[in-house]
Amino acid sequence: MKLQLAMDVLTLKDALELSGKVAEYVDIIELGTPLVKNAGLAAVTAIKAAHPDKIVFADLKTMDTGELEAGAAFEAGADLMTVLGVADDSTIAGAIKAGKDYGRGVVVDLIGVDDKAARAKEVTDLGAEFVEFHAGLDEQAQDGYDLGTLLTAGKKAGVPFSVAGGVELDTIKDVQASGADVAVIGSGIYSTDDPAEAARALRDAIS
Repeated sequence: MKLQLAMDVLTLKDALELSGKVAEYVDIIELGTPLVKNAGLAAVTAIKAAHPDKIVFADLKTMDTGELEAGAAFEAGADLMTVLGVADDSTIAGAIKAGKDYGRGVVVDLIGVDDKAARAKEVTDLGAEFVEFHAGLDEQAQDGYDLGTLLTAGKKAGVPFSVAGGVELDTIKDVQASGADVAVIGSGIYSTDDPAEAARALRDAIS
């Protein structure tokens, strides 16, 4: 299982500092949506230049003009970018077309999708690299939120998937046991006193 760092920071300076501390322990470096919106696609180029051996993930959460936005992300240096699962199939297909043109991949983010397992199968058939079973920060803050719901849906879908939704050291084994291809960790790394140590512990837990 791969380990993905989700950098939900706002400045390129902070992103470069954080990624520099933890890159040796992670496989995928994700520029979170707030970072891309605040710093622009130039941040993607900068992170890829700093870590050319890592998979760089631009979390655009594209909802329309899939081919256009995916092409822009890939041109900037992204290896993967995201389209929302609630987007029209034509938007997802357009992004996947751009991915094929550039030799890169499209991840479909299922945030906000009611039947995640069913939609995961549909977008995989369209050509998605993998799907992300995702609960956003606002959803995680609600009473009764349970990461296990995402893991169950991932198992049910039977397609390549990642999990993002408050994954931490004490749940990483459950994510691995679910069959996930990628575990996405944000605050479980960047909100700790020692991000490098947190990333190392997560790496050790899944190795």
